[in-house]
Amino acid sequence: MSQIDETNGTNGAASGETATPPSLNILTQYIKDLSFESPNAPAVLRSQARGPAINIGVNVGANQIEGSQNEFDVRLTLNAKAGEGADMLFAVELEYGGVFRLENFPQEHMLPLLFVECPRLLFPFARQVVADVTRNGGFPPLMIDPIDFAKLFQQRMAEERARQQVQTA
Repeated sequence: MSQIDETNGTNGAASGETATPPSLNILTQYIKDLSFESPNAPAVLRSQARGPAINIGVNVGANQIEGSQNEFDVRLTLNAKAGEGADMLFAVELEYGGVFRLENFPQEHMLPLLFVECPRLLFPFARQVVADVTRNGGFPPLMIDPIDFAKLFQQRMAEERARQQVQTA
């Protein structure tokens, strides 16, 4: 049976000892790479026709910062392309990064934090960059719908498990 120390509210810890709560901090955010192309401008800008469907790709990567135990570089890559070949309106590629400090989290929570929570925090800023660059390119701002990073993470983990099963078979 556990006793609660009334002096500091800790559960069975020696007086004066306190557990440090987990913390996630964004140390910096940055644009690693940004590209915008409108190969058929200005003709495509004068067209009143409704634009084609826009294909959007999303990728997340994370690496531990060299020489640090609790700092990670998380990169969110967004690719958007409207049209193909001679009918291309524009193509945008953005690699948006952030350096995060994660302290006092259990090891089993690290991957979900790095591949779900960190990109979720970066996304609104990356979305704004894409909207601004498409607007500055002469098009209506491209407002990317919210992304379910948890679902993307689960799909990625399922693909990794399937790949491991194929390799062991």
